[in-house]
Amino acid sequence: MPGSRAYGAARVPEQVRGEHTHCDPQGSGAGEGAGPGQVRRHSVRGQILAALRGALVSGSLVPGEVYSAPVLGERFGVSATPVREAMQQLAQEGAVEVVPNRGFRVARRSAGELAELAEVRALIEVPVMLRLARTVPSDLWDGLRPVADATATAAALGDRAGYAECDRAFHRALLALSGNQQLVMVADDLHRRSQWPLVSAPALSRADLIADAAEHAALLEALTAGDLPAVQSLVQGHFTGGPGRRPAR
Repeated sequence: MPGSRAYGAARVPEQVRGEHTHCDPQGSGAGEGAGPGQVRRHSVRGQILAALRGALVSGSLVPGEVYSAPVLGERFGVSATPVREAMQQLAQEGAVEVVPNRGFRVARRSAGELAELAEVRALIEVPVMLRLARTVPSDLWDGLRPVADATATAAALGDRAGYAECDRAFHRALLALSGNQQLVMVADDLHRRSQWPLVSAPALSRADLIADAAEHAALLEALTAGDLPAVQSLVQGHFTGGPGRRPAR
C-alpha cells in the first residue's frame, strides 16, 4: 500500500495462512492452529513477529509501503499492541522505519546492501567452516542432514518464508558446532537481514530455492570428507552467488 493510500488496503501477511514449512520442532510458528487471518492467543507477540518476518521475506509487506498497526491487528484478529511491539522489534533490526502518526514503512534495500551483507557473512563464516572441517568428527555432520533436508522440502514447495526459516536453522546448526554462541547470534542477524527482498528485483523463484538447498547438501558432503578447498568454494559461492545466480539469501 503506498503511503498516500488508506490503511485499509494493507494486505494480510500470507504466512498466517496457507501451506508453510516449519523448522521449529516445537511447532511454534505463527498461524498454527489458527483460522485464516488470525493467530493463537498464546505468545501472540512472538507469533505476530514471526508472521511479519515471513511476510517481509515473501514480499507480502512491500518495500517502501506504510502499514498501520491497528489495521494489521484487525486482520490478524488481535489488538494493535502486539503488532506495534513486533513492528518496533523489526524497526530495531532495520527492517522497517517508524512513520509518526501513520505506522511503519518497510525499508527499501539496494543490491549494494545485499552484496555488503554477503561480504561480511563470508568474512565471518568461511574461516569458521574451514576450522570446523578440520576439527569436527564426520559423524556430527551426519546429524545435520535432517536440517538440510528440511531446506530441500521447503524449496520443493516453493515456500519462500518457510525456506528462509529452514535456511537460517541450517546455518545456525553449522555454526553452533563452533561452541561460540555470540558468533551464532551475530551471523544469524546478518543472515536474517540478507533475506529481506530487494525493491528492484523479483523474489527468489522455486528454482533459486532448490539450487540454494542443493548447496547445503553439497557443503555437508565436503565437510564430512574434510575437503577444505571444496568447503571454501561452496561457502564463498553460497554467499556471493555462482555464475547466473544472485547471492544466496
